[in-house]
Amino acid sequence: MKKIEAIIKPFKLDDVKQALSDIGLQGMTITEVKGYGRQKGHKEIYRGAEYLVDFIPKIKIEIVVAKERLDEVLETIKKSASTGKIGDGKIFVMSLEEVVRVRTGETGVEAI
Repeated sequence: MKKIEAIIKPFKLDDVKQALSDIGLQGMTITEVKGYGRQKGHKEIYRGAEYLVDFIPKIKIEIVVAKERLDEVLETIKKSASTGKIGDGKIFVMSLEEVVRVRTGETGVEAI
């Protein structure tokens, strides 16, 4: 099993969610996060004063998938989250040892 963490632009969340639903993915966890990469923030003007915004709002999507579905899910996220501009985000993939469904006690792929 693999855990995917995707950091994307907030306005792309609905596109990614729909695309993953279209390929039959059933669950995900969403967190509002802030951070920066190569963008290094931006300047905003509020009431005539200029402010440096160091951390940019992003969305973190966490998904657990069977190893066999990894490439399909990664490709779907890349296509649906991309704008072609800087700051589109990153996708991290980690190995996952075990998953347990609390309600039923199912483990492994059945618990996903």
